[in-house]
Amino acid sequence: MGEALASLCNEIAACRVCAAHLPAGPRPVVQLGATARLLIIGQAPGSKVHASGIPWEDASGARLQAWLGIDAVTFYDASQIAMMPMGFCYPGAISGAGDLPPRPECAPLWHDRVRAALPDVHLTILIGQYAQQRYLASARHTTLTETVQAAADFLPSYMPLPHPSWRSTGWMRRNPWFEAEILPTLQTAVAHALCG
Repeated sequence: MGEALASLCNEIAACRVCAAHLPAGPRPVVQLGATARLLIIGQAPGSKVHASGIPWEDASGARLQAWLGIDAVTFYDASQIAMMPMGFCYPGAISGAGDLPPRPECAPLWHDRVRAALPDVHLTILIGQYAQQRYLASARHTTLTETVQAAADFLPSYMPLPHPSWRSTGWMRRNPWFEAEILPTLQTAVAHALCG
């Protein structure tokens, strides 16, 4: 890791901007490597990831690896794959309704600096509506489903995906084109990005 990126990682680890709004306290979770060719931008860490400090170390992460067509060794190799969420810390939960949205302070504070420190990124995976809203802006479609269905339109720079949580199981049943068409396109794009 280069000196500038190491310094940025230390700044991120020390961030306390949202501390008053985080029931479990601040623990920014990112994976950054100066030579990464793939960047995954998710929503925010869940409680399991907050506990471990390892991005996507939960069932959603296992499903995401399967979608990408890569193994855990590759997934957690920071020299190949960088990961940062829209909100770097676990935002807390809504009783009976999942987690709160990502804190809005993180992306404006950190994303441009992180992306500038990752000059070799060829493909950015945008997971969920928050990442797609920020990075696709007016180019995204009315719904997340429509945006994901048009994923090839955003290549080679971006690939929008739904969140790979257990909730996506029903969504995938209702949208069989995702597994039949989008996942092969995604896996090809990931392989090209990683292999150069």
